[in-house]
Amino acid sequence: MMLQEYMEEQKKHIDARLKELLCTDVKAFETLYESMNYSLNGGGKRIRPILMLAVIEMLGKNPRPYLDMACALECVHTYSLIHDDLPAMDNDDYRRGNLTNHKVYGEGMAILAGDGLLTYAFELMASQKQIESSKIAAIISTFAQAAGPAGMVGGQAFDLESEGNMEIGIDGLKLLHKAKTGVIFKTAIDIAAILGDATQEERNALDDYALYMGLTFQITDDILDVVGDSHVLGKPVGSDEKNKKATYATIFSLEEARRLARQAAESASTSLKPFGDRARILKELVEYMLVRVN
Repeated sequence: MMLQEYMEEQKKHIDARLKELLCTDVKAFETLYESMNYSLNGGGKRIRPILMLAVIEMLGKNPRPYLDMACALECVHTYSLIHDDLPAMDNDDYRRGNLTNHKVYGEGMAILAGDGLLTYAFELMASQKQIESSKIAAIISTFAQAAGPAGMVGGQAFDLESEGNMEIGIDGLKLLHKAKTGVIFKTAIDIAAILGDATQEERNALDDYALYMGLTFQITDDILDVVGDSHVLGKPVGSDEKNKKATYATIFSLEEARRLARQAAESASTSLKPFGDRARILKELVEYMLVRVN
């Protein structure tokens, strides 16, 4: 199966399940749930949950029983996008070709929708009775650390404090992107390693893959903010320049950023050598991240 077919098939299952998850019988809460579902089901490539399911499959397990765990990842990713788009953060009006959540439901409801998605993700994880309790505990601990102040929230805080500061340097830029973006890719892989009973050697290889794959994604994202088509991206381009953010495209030249992205993609593929032909989908996925246009 080609990567595009594989992603479309997995996305179909993920999208169908996401549409079933968030509902309420309490009329007073309907707007909140509508706001959560507006962003959760408003499109997206579902790369993080697809990545998790692909790693589980590579490790020799059937990924289908873990679909809800993959959906929990997407809930947290969507929460981060809702909050990133707020006027107090990136102040963006469009996401995935649609008005951002706060433009439709107001800032207060958008904040609550993000809060709801984040906390619901943990409820969803904890409810997976078919998974051993020791694995659930390990997954929740891993996930909480990645999404919290030591991970994604810390990265967003650093991002806010770095606005207007083009002098954070390459070390600061690496920390920013590792915490803000790369950490959820790594978490998707870490969860898959737990569920797939990966050996220590396999985990070491997957750690390297996660690092370089996340880097590939972020550098490409930085490049697209400069040269991308806003109609294809589904969001405005040039927001990094508008907010005076240090990125791979602003610290380096576009040509150098492209070279670094290619180098990261090659390192990601090389790290998968211990898995042989089983890693074909993961290798193709990192190549896709390198050439994506949205």
